[in-house]
Amino acid sequence: MGTIYGLVIGLFLDLVIGARIGINCICLGIVGFLATIFDKNFSKDSRMTIMVMVMVATIIFETIAYILNYLIASINIEIINFIRILAIEVIYNVILTIILYPLIQKAGYYIENEYKGNKILTRYF
Repeated sequence: MGTIYGLVIGLFLDLVIGARIGINCICLGIVGFLATIFDKNFSKDSRMTIMVMVMVATIIFETIAYILNYLIASINIEIINFIRILAIEVIYNVILTIILYPLIQKAGYYIENEYKGNKILTRYF
């Protein structure tokens, strides 16, 4: 499911803000696939684990996007600028994760309980 969500959201981003269709789609599809693997192998209750996952996903997404832009658009390779921008984005995403993850986690647990139907009265009817 992570791959499908990544592909759909990536295609939407490409259509709305992308200069080239397909780059965000491919990158988010790969990140979604890796998120599915991370979801099965790691606990989502530890904030440190989530922050590491966000850091890795950001690095993978930006590196693949940079390589694809180089191959498709023939942009100049500027490693120092890329590393500087990547570091800023990783820090920004980790800060957002620290702020927003507790809210997302509570919403996720609420939705999960609604779908699973863990209500005591419904068992008897």
